Amino acid sequence: MPVNVEAVFRSETPARLRLWAVLAAGAAAALLLALTLVMAGVREQVRVIGLQAAPQAATAADLYFALSDLDAQVTRILLAGDSDELAGSRVDALGIYRDRGYQVDHDLRLLLTTDAEPAVVLRVMDGLTVYRQRVGQALTAPDSLGYWTQATNLLHLRILPDAARLREASTGRLDAAYRAKAAYESAGSAVVIVLGGALVGLLIQLQIWMARRFRRNWNPALVVATGLSVLLLAAAVLVLQLQSRQLADGRDDGLGPYLALSELRALGYDAAADTGRYLVSGNLSYYRDDFTGKAACLTGEAPCDTSATGGLSRLAGAEAAVRWAGYQRVHLRILNLADAGRADEATRLLTGIRRGDAAFDFAWFDASVAEVAGEREQDFARALRAAETTMTGSTVLPGAILTVVVALIPMAVRRRLAEYR
Repeated sequence: MPVNVEAVFRSETPARLRLWAVLAAGAAAALLLALTLVMAGVREQVRVIGLQAAPQAATAADLYFALSDLDAQVTRILLAGDSDELAGSRVDALGIYRDRGYQVDHDLRLLLTTDAEPAVVLRVMDGLTVYRQRVGQALTAPDSLGYWTQATNLLHLRILPDAARLREASTGRLDAAYRAKAAYESAGSAVVIVLGGALVGLLIQLQIWMARRFRRNWNPALVVATGLSVLLLAAAVLVLQLQSRQLADGRDDGLGPYLALSELRALGYDAAADTGRYLVSGNLSYYRDDFTGKAACLTGEAPCDTSATGGLSRLAGAEAAVRWAGYQRVHLRILNLADAGRADEATRLLTGIRRGDAAFDFAWFDASVAEVAGEREQDFARALRAAETTMTGSTVLPGAILTVVVALIPMAVRRRLAEYR
């Protein structure tokens, strides 16, 4: 009877050994497939964020900013008029108006080639054509005030709201891309951990079973295979978590503040234009009140209709807030001069490009905000490069390591199977 039992066990051992080996190799193959799909998917989503969603959001924000400055320069051109004394200011404003026009056209062409709202982009283009016609008429026709009023109303009631919709839609797509990536990473990490855990468990169980069945020491090939599997599983989870953190930090510390600063810059340009609009309109109180509301938003003293919360001090630093306060003081001087009937002095103070003039002080303020915005943009670019570097080789190395693991499994059982031939 003992002889028969031993014979039975001897006949079952090769089959069990082969079963363990097949299960372990199958788990390794499943893990390889899962890792390849997960890493390739994450790399694609990093590419979508870095090359599509983020640039599109930045372009939409830049469009809104450029449109805001476009109208501000028109106001400066009108106020400078044909005065020889203000010829320098007129030339400066005409140059900036031309450059902003190129910038707007470039942004619109970029947005038209993406999955942005094409109907809204075309509507902005159509409105901009009419706006430029009215600006041309305002600069050449005798009734410049009427044409200027039509132009600025068109910009604020139609073009800028459409540009804001493009900005919000692009930001929404960026957020959706981040959410989709996070969901994919979570599901992928769970699958990788389950399959990796199953592979490591099978290898350990095979090691224990062989040690007990054959009463021998640990199998070196299985030890190496188990170690490689554990290392690969830990590395895969680490890579997924690290690149996710890098890209999230890039959004929170770089791209998000950059987009918010673009909104604040646009708001600042529109507020500065209100100073000129007050003079062009003949001291219309609406522009005084409009400037006050925008200034309160910039300083963080009142809620904003934008995503840029906290004001200049939080987003751009104390220096930018100080420079904006300097421009506000010039703004008040201009309004007081206009209210006192000293329109020529107010115009010179507004359009002059010397230190202490409104145009100079605003450019000084904007340079501070632009510098910080540029730094935030670079922060996101560095975070994106870091995430891409982290993902380098993520679809190749798992295949190489798991190929070695699969090759080690038959090596581990071959000598034991040879004993039953």
